[in-house]
Formats: sequence, C-alpha cells, structure tokens
Amino acid sequence: MAAAGSGAGQATTGAPSPTVVVRAWSKALDANDNAAAGRLFAKNAHIIQPPVVDGLLATSALATAFNDSLPCAGRIVRMAMKGDTVVATFVLGRRPKHTCDAPGQQAAALFVVRKGKIVLWEQVAVPKAPKPPGGATT
Repeated sequence: MAAAGSGAGQATTGAPSPTVVVRAWSKALDANDNAAAGRLFAKNAHIIQPPVVDGLLATSALATAFNDSLPCAGRIVRMAMKGDTVVATFVLGRRPKHTCDAPGQQAAALFVVRKGKIVLWEQVAVPKAPKPPGGATT
C-alpha cells in the first residue's frame, strides 16, 4: 500500500490519486500536449488565476485552450496533499511553442481532484518551504 501523499497507487474508487493526476497534468503541460492536459479537467472545472481569470471550463475545448494559455512548463519541486486537495510548487521553465515570462521562478497551484479529474485549479502564493528536521535554519 502506498503512503498517503506519495503519488503512488490509486484511491479506493479506482480513480488515480490527486497527486497522480497533478503529475500527469504537469507532464502533459511540459510536453505542450494541451489536449491531454485538458482531458484531466472535469466538465465545468473552476479555474482561478488572479487577477484576471475566474471562470469555468464548460467544454474540453475550453480546457485545452486554458492549458495552451499557460506560458511556462513547470518542474514539480513540492507537493502537499490533504484529502482531495493538492498544492504543487513548480520551478518554471521554457515550454515548446510558448514564451515563459519567469523561467527559474517558483509558482504554485492548488488542485482539487475528484474521481480522477481536476475540478478546481487555482494559482496561489508559493508556500514557504518546510523547516528542516530539528528546527535547524540556514
């Protein structure tokens, strides 16, 4: 049995775990496979990308277009999962056929995943890195 939050295995419903879905989304986005990334969104998924975007992805075409609108690839450096919610932190990088406006910078997104589909994607502030064991600081 996989440890909680490890991203391995599947939820008891047979649907992939939220971390597996987030990793699949990131991999598709990095490859500029916007259709594959879009298929990971549920119909009417809510997207929030302040200060401009707050909307619903009513169709798969809108989900594909949303993913195509994201300028950067992102290497996952941290994930925190609680229930069906994952906050993923990415280091941004160049993406095929796009111009990344912040390569090397960190960004974070909150994902709510139900039944193997993203129902909420929200760009959020980058969470602070966890403190090292024993409370040591650098």
